[in-house]
Amino acid sequence: MTTPEPPENHLYAGRWVALVRGKVIAQGATREQAFHAARQARPKERLEIRFMPATPVQSPLLDSVRRLIPADRPVYLVGGAVRDAVLGHTTHDLDFATPPGALQLAKQLADQLPGAYFPLDEDNDTARIVLQHPDGTRDILDFAGFRGETLEADLRGRDFTINALAMDLHTGQIHDPLGGLNDLRAKTLRTCSPTSLSDDPIRILRAIRQAASFGFSIDPATRQLMKTAVPGLTRISPERQRDELFKILAGPKPDASLRALELLGLFPLLLPELTALKGVTQSSPHVHDVWTHTLAVLRHLNSLLEALAPEYNETKANADLFNGLLVLHLGRYRQQISQHLSTSLNTDRPARALLFFAALYHDINKPQTQTTEENGRIRFLGHDEQGAQTAMQRGMALHLSNDELDRLKLLVRLHMRIHFHTSRKLETGSNPSRKAIYRFFREAGEAGISLILLALADQRATYDHTLTQEHWTASLEVSRSLLEAYYEKAEEIIRPPQLLTGHDLINELKMKTSPEIGRLLEALRETQAAGHLATRPEALAFARGWLAKGRDK
Repeated sequence: MTTPEPPENHLYAGRWVALVRGKVIAQGATREQAFHAARQARPKERLEIRFMPATPVQSPLLDSVRRLIPADRPVYLVGGAVRDAVLGHTTHDLDFATPPGALQLAKQLADQLPGAYFPLDEDNDTARIVLQHPDGTRDILDFAGFRGETLEADLRGRDFTINALAMDLHTGQIHDPLGGLNDLRAKTLRTCSPTSLSDDPIRILRAIRQAASFGFSIDPATRQLMKTAVPGLTRISPERQRDELFKILAGPKPDASLRALELLGLFPLLLPELTALKGVTQSSPHVHDVWTHTLAVLRHLNSLLEALAPEYNETKANADLFNGLLVLHLGRYRQQISQHLSTSLNTDRPARALLFFAALYHDINKPQTQTTEENGRIRFLGHDEQGAQTAMQRGMALHLSNDELDRLKLLVRLHMRIHFHTSRKLETGSNPSRKAIYRFFREAGEAGISLILLALADQRATYDHTLTQEHWTASLEVSRSLLEAYYEKAEEIIRPPQLLTGHDLINELKMKTSPEIGRLLEALRETQAAGHLATRPEALAFARGWLAKGRDK
């Protein structure tokens, strides 16, 4: 979806505006209103008065759909697609509202575009068309019959005014019965009606997410309605809770969004384990209690991912010394990291969202494992192992897929591993050995990339303003050695080619089928990854020596 007009112009679609040197300084429903408002603000400036066309949404795809729909068939582009176009954002999800008959219309269009047709809800006259493109991207077109007798009734039944916008597909006319365009200009999130949130309490989470995504403030009356509607979350399915929560975690400012959820009192209903983290003190080098530390991990994780994004802002990244060092050490892997985070472990949720969920739960069992030694030092022995089980239980309650649960368990259970290598680096100056790197990825697999990112964010949150450049550089050098092995030396260190098989051991060394064969093969792989074996004869010699010693290496 493309929007050729500058985004600030779309905010005034269908209005008269006054411009000074190309910048909008006033607007109104008529030319005179815009002129007089501008004269009050800039009495001596040279003004340009212009009407902004009420057709903010333009794209080749939309043109194709328009040509295929009969001129006498009312169809409206509604909701987020109109909102995003007005804001100048790109979207590949288009929602259309039409009088009854949306299923039949969508099926006809799917045949003509062409695209894959999916009836989503026959009782509610809702269907989807998926257009798959050669470059791997796809467009999703949803068609639904009016939720009410008329278009206006449909729009008034939506969540927030900024989403209660519609554009006539044939004429381009904008329908805005609730002042959504004004709220977009004012950067305000406001409900469509006093019952919008009680009708569907999942909209509480959506309000937090959209306010963070767009940098909007939530209208005071809407905030009060959100608090009132919180108990209704108990009737929302775990799947819908999960989907909104993961969108919050994968979006901008996840730490601020979680604070907002906490202030609304949602944790006991949504993420009950988090309530115990608040006020749990930690010894040095930690500078925060467990809950504040957790939020700091989310903040730093978001910051470092922004610095490592393919489209990163160099000026912004270098404004933070530690992010500048991050880019210097790991910047060459930004494309691979982006691909890792965008890979889905299921259809709808990228690995990035799961990483943030793991960050939220990485210290979840510290309250249960807290002990104080005689010298006053506070310890949390076993919190990683126990926390992995707790995180799994919450993931199961949210109906995560099995692949997501496996990844989540690994991330929480192993989140301390890289800290050990950083401490060793500071003590000895040595990076992890080839054998240590092999063992790390043997256990973590592809999740090791997420573990590196989580460990870096955890490091920054632990020390926060007390973090030294020396300590951070050690963390980065350890991380670089791991990423370099994974992305540049995988066949040497991570997945070396097999020199011997179990059949070879049976045939050549007369071994019998037993668990000992598996142990020997793993010893061979470790030694090979360490760089001490390169040929089949060397592997056979190693195997004979291993058997002669009668013990594992």
